[in-house]
Amino acid sequence: MVKIYTLTLSPSLDSATLTPQIYPEGKLRCSTPVFEPGGGGINVARAITHLGGQATAIFPAGGATGEHLVALLADEQVAVDTVDAKDWTRQNLHVHVESSGEQYRFVMPGAMLDDDEFRQLEQKVLAIESGALLVISGSLPPGVQCKKLTQLIRAAKEKGLRCIVDSSGDALTAALESGGLELIKPNQKELSALVKRPLTQPDDVRSAAQELVRSGKARRVVVSLGPQGALAVDETGSVQVVPPPMKSQSTVGAGDSMVGAMTLKLAQGASLLEMTRYGVAAGSAATINHGTRLCSLEDTQKIVNYLSQS
Repeated sequence: MVKIYTLTLSPSLDSATLTPQIYPEGKLRCSTPVFEPGGGGINVARAITHLGGQATAIFPAGGATGEHLVALLADEQVAVDTVDAKDWTRQNLHVHVESSGEQYRFVMPGAMLDDDEFRQLEQKVLAIESGALLVISGSLPPGVQCKKLTQLIRAAKEKGLRCIVDSSGDALTAALESGGLELIKPNQKELSALVKRPLTQPDDVRSAAQELVRSGKARRVVVSLGPQGALAVDETGSVQVVPPPMKSQSTVGAGDSMVGAMTLKLAQGASLLEMTRYGVAAGSAATINHGTRLCSLEDTQKIVNYLSQS
């Protein structure tokens, strides 16, 4: 099977806790926090591992938070290849309010990544064997401009790597400039920004995705549609996969689970339908968990079985 690597430029150590209610100024008594690895590419590698695959997560790690992050990934048996960073890895906080069911996500800015640290990460990427899949996922940290991302992707493609990008805004636009991406997964709003026009009808979404494929910017475009699942387009056609109705506990990690599942299927040479079905199943499986937990193999397989029969 094709080997899989992920690159996370802005990793995080995520902590999740419960509090009975939330109000200003007073002391909010919280439950013992649960710590989990965070950051787009790291979560994609974790999801792939949860689903029985293998992926190596490449990322910078700094300070005690970086050490904790690496230790947590070792506990999950996720392979890592890290660069020592001067700045401490950021720590995010997820708070679930028991009385209302509300969730609050406090996301800190990524740690600064200097030129030398970025160059070391780039060297690790360019040492990957030709033909492997590289998932670049998450936000750009301070110190890294979009131009650097575009140059990195172009260099990776010249080395024969098949690049998947899951990002948003300027970073996603910059990534598409390199052309020939294996897969992107925008939501409807992000897709609208990419084609610079409103997408109000289902056919508008399909046409916009097809436009990106025809332009050569991406071989596959999978548009995340929330409860409506996903619309996938490649040069052979399009498919839409709608998940079964289920009670969502948290949407944290759903997108990364979806990308991880689709990447795993791409590595196995699956069809567009099979890839999208597995991705929607894994994304849905993540939403039935509280906090920041990703998909499980058991839940994903149950949903895949349902989708295959419907």
